[in-house]
Amino acid sequence: MNITDLRNLKRFNEIALVLLKYGFDEIVNRFEIPGGHVLQKIRPIDGDLTIYQRIRLVLEELGPTFIKFGQIMSLRPDLLPQELLAELETLQDNAPFVDTEAIIDSIEQSLGKDIPEVFSTFAPQPVAAASLSQVHTGVLKSSGDRVAIKVQRPGISEIMKHDLDILESVCAFLDEQSKDLKTFELPELAATIRRTLLQELDFTLECGNMNIARSHAQGTDVYIPRPYDELCSERLLIMEFFDGKKFKEAISQQEKDRRQLARNGLRAAVKQILEDGFFHADPHPGNLLVGSNMNICFIDWGMAGRLTDRDRYILIDLLSTIVEKNTEGLVRSFLRICGETGQPIDREGLKRKLSDLLDRYHAVPLKQINAAHFILSMMQILRDFDLHLPFEYVIMAKALITADGAARLAYPDLNIVEEMSSQVHAISRKRYSPELIWKKFKNSFAELWLMHESLPGQLQNIIRAIEQGDLNITLTLKKIERLVTTIENASNRLTIGIITGAIIMGSSMIITTGVKPFLFGYPALGVIGYIISVVLGLWLVLTILRNKKY
Repeated sequence: MNITDLRNLKRFNEIALVLLKYGFDEIVNRFEIPGGHVLQKIRPIDGDLTIYQRIRLVLEELGPTFIKFGQIMSLRPDLLPQELLAELETLQDNAPFVDTEAIIDSIEQSLGKDIPEVFSTFAPQPVAAASLSQVHTGVLKSSGDRVAIKVQRPGISEIMKHDLDILESVCAFLDEQSKDLKTFELPELAATIRRTLLQELDFTLECGNMNIARSHAQGTDVYIPRPYDELCSERLLIMEFFDGKKFKEAISQQEKDRRQLARNGLRAAVKQILEDGFFHADPHPGNLLVGSNMNICFIDWGMAGRLTDRDRYILIDLLSTIVEKNTEGLVRSFLRICGETGQPIDREGLKRKLSDLLDRYHAVPLKQINAAHFILSMMQILRDFDLHLPFEYVIMAKALITADGAARLAYPDLNIVEEMSSQVHAISRKRYSPELIWKKFKNSFAELWLMHESLPGQLQNIIRAIEQGDLNITLTLKKIERLVTTIENASNRLTIGIITGAIIMGSSMIITTGVKPFLFGYPALGVIGYIISVVLGLWLVLTILRNKKY
């Protein structure tokens, strides 16, 4: 691997050392690192670790960028095996606290003011710390509101951008070197990781996500902290402080409260996905807080997903086909979601696999169905048939799986399917409400009106081009080279056949004349002609049989 374009060879060597430490020497050998023979002296750690455990340990040791890489990859059950996903989900995003003076400097730079000018009180001891940021509490001087102050770690942006350059180079190299890894589309994944992480580094985007989520949560039991837009910046996010318990602490309540908590959390996730079309991408227990009246607060909106109306309607249709055990409709829905791949799809094989899956789950009582296992099984089938879900659908599926896991953690006996079904039916009915139908009609009429305005001019241009002889029609034929080759081969064989027939006819005429010299008692020219025609005929027959074009 040519690494002269990497900015920091030292960092790349650190990555190589960690890979060697956990037994990934085959990958390091492919990198062609200067002085690599010295690195080979590193002995891997002892221990009975699986390859998936070693991957997780590598990511944890390499630091924030790679931890975030693993966490984002844990959102891709459509690509990775379940064993690896389970390891990636345990990645620890905890980090030591940053020195208070450095944090205060960063806050004051973002605000453009000294802390005492904005906050009447400021707690120097953070309440939480992660790889990208840490959170302090304070009280606003202007309003007396208690707030949570999320501040980005100093210098983390430059570190992550630098590591992302290395990560993209490594992914591109591995994609070129290994055919087995091409199915993971590593360069595209690296680009997605870069885009996602850079968005997480911009707290103004998280502030916007929180405002959108708040607008959808009005009138519900879900609470989204209000961000103070005028105080937020790219590296600073100031929001309302929610005085609640962590989700795992709240599940120690009485059974009635735990059941209500599980129902509230699951309903909130389904509403965000199927009704709002804007959802929290990772609603795991660490991102959920619980209030005194069992209302749920979603925090950490750095990653959010968005579905269009069309996406939501396709999902509703898909869920309906599952409930109705309509395999043909399920196949049709998946093909609409995945789009055209350019490759032939074994529809019957896909239908058989999905039928088997539906049969297995319909044979189980609703209460015992594990929604997460069902979704993962469907994704495995899609992966087997080389069908790839768009990224928004993938993180939606992961959000549902995570919400299902959180609900089961709070109340294991909750009937997930029954809870989701009633909500999906209610949302489905809204789809055919008079207001929504009228909205669709207005949109369609607006499109027709725009077409009405532009269509006459377009028709005039076409008619004028026809009259002037300037109308050109371009046809694009797929696999045209193969078609040309096939025609050429057919023409060549036909020509050889005609020549062979002509030689046979000419040789027969010569033999009847008795012209000397003789060969085997017959005119030599005629005999030679027969031999040539036999050779050509046999060659033509063998060619056809070898190519199986008959």
